[in-house]
Amino acid sequence: MSVLSPEQRGDLAEQMLPVAAHLAVLVHGDGGPEDVREVLDGLDAGQKDALLVVLAGLVDPEQPVGKALGWLDFNEHGSVVVPSWSEHSSVRDLAPEPADTLDDDYVDHVAVQRFVRGLPVDVTGAEFLTAVQHCVAMGMTLADLDQLHGWRRKTAETWVNRLKKRYQRSGRQFPKLSGVRKFTEDEVIAIRERSAEGATDLELAMSFGTNAGTIGGVCRGRTYPQYGGPIRQPKVKPGRNSRTVWSGSTPGFLEKAS
Repeated sequence: MSVLSPEQRGDLAEQMLPVAAHLAVLVHGDGGPEDVREVLDGLDAGQKDALLVVLAGLVDPEQPVGKALGWLDFNEHGSVVVPSWSEHSSVRDLAPEPADTLDDDYVDHVAVQRFVRGLPVDVTGAEFLTAVQHCVAMGMTLADLDQLHGWRRKTAETWVNRLKKRYQRSGRQFPKLSGVRKFTEDEVIAIRERSAEGATDLELAMSFGTNAGTIGGVCRGRTYPQYGGPIRQPKVKPGRNSRTVWSGSTPGFLEKAS
């Protein structure tokens, strides 16, 4: 399948879906080994590769093994051949662990910002963790990240856990994903200058990986008062007398105006 384009691979996988469904009903009791062999003999190597992908896609890796294979239960000798229905370990737990290799630590911050905005972009493990740090600083959860990208529930959590295991096996310290975002002096000045030029707190929050409330505190000087940059002045609310006069309710106002 490696010589096919992504579109061709997708079309081929779609063509194999009825075949996968046919195999499923055969294996679950509607046929025997001869029927399965007949189906497979009619496929070329590329179709078989696509069929394997489709069949794997039909299995939920998060479901318990007992539920996924519980229909097998016993062999002809009455022996249990798969974990029982009470087995709660997932199908994913049966998959072999990946090699103890980590991506390069280089982080493309443009890709990270696109990812944080929910835009389609391929990111490395290091970039994903950086994006998670930004999202957590903005008050988002891993479940929010799933929803942002249209992923299945706990996809982001599973990715984080996998990377955490890889870090542990490699003897490296896993990066902290929570906590208050801290800014350098240059960042504080840049935030305040961009705010003075008209950038909104939300725009700055997305750029600096935090939330709008934190940006507001920086711009007003409530945080990092020791650093420079233009401080946002509080808005002056009109007094009661001003509201009364301009509403025209002051005695004699309309008469004087006329």
